[in-house]
Order: sequence, then C-alpha cells, then structure tokens
Amino acid sequence: MTRLPPRSRKVRILATLGPASDTVEMIRALFVAGADAFRINMSHGAHEDHAARIAAIRGLEKEFNRPTTILGDLQGPKLRVGTFASGLAVLETGMPFVLDRDETPGDARRVNLPHPEIYEALVPETRLLLDDGKLVLRVKTVDDRRIETVVEVGGALSNRKGVNVPDVVVPVPALTDKDRRDLSFALEQDLDWIALSFVQRPEDLAEARKLMGGRGALMAKIEKPSAVQRLEEIIELADGVMVARGDLGVELPPQAVPPLQKQIVATARRMGRPVVVATQMLESMIKAPTPTRAEVSDVATAVYDGADAIMLSAETAAGDWPVEAVAMMDSIAHSVERDPGYFARLHFTETKPDATTADALAEAAGSIVSVVGGSAITCFTSSGSTVRRVARERPLSPILALTPRQDTARKLGLTWGVHAIRTKDIGTFEEMIGKARRMALRHGMAEKGGKIVVLAGVPFGIPGSTNVLHVATIRGDELKGRE
Repeated sequence: MTRLPPRSRKVRILATLGPASDTVEMIRALFVAGADAFRINMSHGAHEDHAARIAAIRGLEKEFNRPTTILGDLQGPKLRVGTFASGLAVLETGMPFVLDRDETPGDARRVNLPHPEIYEALVPETRLLLDDGKLVLRVKTVDDRRIETVVEVGGALSNRKGVNVPDVVVPVPALTDKDRRDLSFALEQDLDWIALSFVQRPEDLAEARKLMGGRGALMAKIEKPSAVQRLEEIIELADGVMVARGDLGVELPPQAVPPLQKQIVATARRMGRPVVVATQMLESMIKAPTPTRAEVSDVATAVYDGADAIMLSAETAAGDWPVEAVAMMDSIAHSVERDPGYFARLHFTETKPDATTADALAEAAGSIVSVVGGSAITCFTSSGSTVRRVARERPLSPILALTPRQDTARKLGLTWGVHAIRTKDIGTFEEMIGKARRMALRHGMAEKGGKIVVLAGVPFGIPGSTNVLHVATIRGDELKGRE
C-alpha cells in the first residue's frame, strides 16, 4: 500500500477527466499531483468509457487507502437553433430575423427553433443569445409558432448553435431523458456527487432528488441568472453548489460575474454547503505549460474567498498539460494559504451558528484550536453533518473525519480542510479518545505533545447527535504494538 500524507492545504481540487486523462497512469498522476476529487462530464463520452475511468479512480482508493471522490456532471437540456441551407448564415446588425417552428433549413432571414418552451416564456423586449452570446437578438413579437426579432449584435451563425434565454425562466425540466439515463448509470456506479445543470428555481432539484433516493449528494450548478435570484432557496435544497462561471458569463455581462461569485460562495458558506468555483480557472494551460498572471490571481481569489473546491475543466480533460495544471493549482492554493492574512480574509464572511448543540460545539472547536494551538479537530461522524458544521467555521487546524461509512468518507472529499478516513465504529468514550489519538498520529496530523479537539455524539452511531467535545493530548506512544 502506497503512503500519501494528507493534503496540507485546505481547499480541494476537482479535476475533470477526458481524452487527455483517461488512462490509469494519468489518473494516478493527477491524484498524486494534488487532485482530491474527479469530475465525470456526462456531456461527452459513452458509459463504458466513464466506467473505466471510475474503476481507475476507485483503484486509487485501494492503493492509497484513502476514500476517493467522484462527481458526475449531468449535461442538462441544450437549447439549439436548427440548420441552415448552406450550413451557416450571416445575421446583420439592425436587420429583422425570425425563429419559427418550420423545420425547413434556414437562411439570413429565419431559422427553425424546435423548443416550444421558449415561445411560451418569451415576451417582447427580452433577449436571445446565440452561439455562447456572440450574437444577440431582441424580441419584438412572439406567439406559439413564431418569434420576430431584431439583430442587436450580428455575425455568422452555423447549424445547431446554442441558444441562451437570460431574461426569463424557461419552463424546461432540468433533467432530460439523457440525463435520467446518465443519472441511473451514475447511481449504479456509486458516484458520490451528482451535479445538476440548468437549475433555474428550487423546484428543479425535486426530480433529481427523488430519483437519487438518498444515494449520493446533489450539487446545484448556478449558471442561470434566474437561479441567482432564488439562491438561498436553491442552496437550502441542495447538498452543495457549483459556481458555473462560463455559463453565467454568457447570460450576464462579464463584469457581473466576479461579485456574483463572491455572493454565491459567501451564501453557501453561511448555509454550511460545500461550494465549488468552476470554469476557465487556468484556461491558457490547455495549450501552454504555464498560466497567465490573471489566471493565477483568479484561482487565488477563490481560495481567499473560502471556496471548498476549485475545479479544472478542459485543462485536465483535453489539455496538453493536465498534470502540470493540477500541480499549478496546488501550488497557488498553498501559496495563498501560507499568507499570514489568509485566515483573516476567510473570516470576512460571518458564519453564525444555528441554535443547536452541534453548531455550538463546532464553533467552540474552532475557538479552542485557535487559543490552544490544536493540531487537528477530529470528528466522529456517520452522516458527515458534524464535519460540515466544523468546516463551515474555517478553523485554523485541519479536520480529521472518522466514519464507518464509505459513502460519507467519499462525499467529504469536496469539503474544505477535511481528511476523511473510513474506520470501525466506536462503542465507549475511552475507545473514542484512544482512536482519535491513534488516527491523528498515524496520519501525520498530530505529534507527541500536540493537542487535538475531539467531537462526537453519545450514544455513538446515531446521526445528528453531536454532544461531546473533548481536548486530548498526544502522548506519542499510541501506535506501539499497532503498526
């Protein structure tokens, strides 16, 4: 069994797998370089390909004796125009352009739009964005078969380019038939997180939650302006959120995205949900071995804001430098977290505890390690809720999560500052303290003479019963006769 010490950084790195990273050797290299979790993008590839990647990731679990975390990202509905007689048409600024239900190939005056939900949602003066926002149409009149527009920003438009509708909620379910098949596959493969695309309102989470039936954790991707308007309601119903900046940047002015990113991260932190910042973080490393200074600053900002995880997309899925991209992100995160002002900046976001015993103890644990210099906060947990409460406080010390449940250990791979270990359950107070000391020592999270804060619930093994906080000192001989 290969020994890999716990990550010394708190923020987690989520790496997307794809053609550039689908071998066992490359997935292992990404893990060793710093990837804490892996994203399977269901928009591309066959289930057989995904199954091979998932098996390779789970193989790391056995080799390194560490739970591995996998997120399956569902594609969501894709709104697209139809085709053109010559393959493309040039739309001229200021000229009229029609979208209709006629399937005849289009030209510079009209094209098919095969989505009745869009006709239903649009009203005059709303916008349609085509081809990732490169072209902009302003709606003038609309009925159930025809949308008359004026071209505000023209250009070439080719077959089946995407359509974004930023100004209204489109009554399209967040799950397509493809998504349901992909979700079924993901659950069969025991994926730990499911990311749901095209979330516009809290109700969009309901079907996925029902189909999941308690398996895996549900992450809402915040990529639509309408989702931002009901952000707290969506976060309340989700297990985590992703700031999908690429899609947000299509439907919103670019300058609106940075403050929104901060708002989403801060709201998720206050509500105790893991939050992932995604898209274009080290974009230039798709082709270049080093990032731009602006990209480094962008990653650093997400770390300073206290995001739980930062994500690489095409950089690791299809880029020329996948391992280097992970190593660079790891290096940036380490640099930020060594900044003496890092923790002060983290706590610009207030995370007031709820009026519960568990929240009070989680806050107290963070206070204790800052006063007595605790080496680690050790949490015995079944569901992971105790650990998430502690992580919400962004304590100075790393968090050691001890759980008898493999699924809980894996889900915690996207939670700030957490090193999760699957271990046998405990039965007595003395056993709890002894195991906490041994695990902290064995995994290099404490040394002789160091103090650890231990959190658990009595009676043991009952989820949501956290009611014990204990400070223990490491003697140094806890592992004698146990190696």
